[in-house]
Amino acid sequence: MTLEAIKYKTGRLEILDQLLLPAESTYIPIAGVKDGWNAIHKMQVRGAPAIAIVGCLSLVVEIYDKQYDSKAALKNEIDEQLQYLVTSRPTAVNLKLAADELKSLIATLLANEDMNVEGMKKSVIDSIEKMLQKDINDNRAIGENGANALLKGIDRPLKLMTHCNTGSLATAGYGTALGVIRSVNERNLLDHVFCTETRPYNQGARLTAYELVHDKLPATLITDSMVAALLNSRKIDAIIVGADRVAANGDTANKIGTYQMAVVAKHHQVPFYVAAPFTSIDVAIADGSHIKIEERPERELTHIGELRIAAPGIGCWNPAFDVTPAELITGIITEVGVFKPNELAEKVRPK
Repeated sequence: MTLEAIKYKTGRLEILDQLLLPAESTYIPIAGVKDGWNAIHKMQVRGAPAIAIVGCLSLVVEIYDKQYDSKAALKNEIDEQLQYLVTSRPTAVNLKLAADELKSLIATLLANEDMNVEGMKKSVIDSIEKMLQKDINDNRAIGENGANALLKGIDRPLKLMTHCNTGSLATAGYGTALGVIRSVNERNLLDHVFCTETRPYNQGARLTAYELVHDKLPATLITDSMVAALLNSRKIDAIIVGADRVAANGDTANKIGTYQMAVVAKHHQVPFYVAAPFTSIDVAIADGSHIKIEERPERELTHIGELRIAAPGIGCWNPAFDVTPAELITGIITEVGVFKPNELAEKVRPK
């Protein structure tokens, strides 16, 4: 059975509470934008594509059964709610880009004199509902393109490595970096996959490991600090990670720990790929120095659940992401192809 992190049907939305995984699989209702914001901010849902989808679907739930006196009133509410939603997690660009596209759509609908308020609301809802299937289709294409790139000129099973969670739990389904690994496995050419625990939030240990076990893939969990030792002692064919935002020059923001993996991969001559949909590419940002990095609460470092593991009184620094320079990235895998970082600005229109 395919993992399903987002359940949506006719104005009703539930998400799999990823804070409870792997011990408990519980779906929680999202009754509107406030619930959507909280679920994203608390990381009950995470992964840049899933954040965008849940945020936008929470807007659908918010407006689904409401009546509006005018098109202007509907536009004002949507603009206000989208502005609020994009503050939930600022580093991932997908939600902001989706919000910008929806604002553009509703401005066009407002100007259409033949469109009434109910037709305007239906058009917005239809546009958002299509995001779910589009994301799955895009992820499948990312998986195929990535598998083609990894297997080019190779006719033996691959040993791969990934970081954080980029699978069905981070998207509408299938996944980005983990989707590439799934595509390699579907061709019976996956020897083994290593996943990092991804401290301090343990998305690798809790979520990626959960997906790998669910799919019965040959896999091993390692700590973040074991990456260099593993690359030094075993032949790893490639590392594939996701992205929360990619700048115009190819610099990539992803889960903290990605940058050090790329440095070590370069030293050991292991190809390092980023897998992400075009919606993660922000050519309005020249390079990674302009990407805002979210900082998370100290408690994520000092506690596991309710158990304190750090000495009381110690200070903490807890950035959720780091930026990997483009020169360390072999290729960026998207739904329309695999590109070198310096090719992105030519391939993607400014947002």
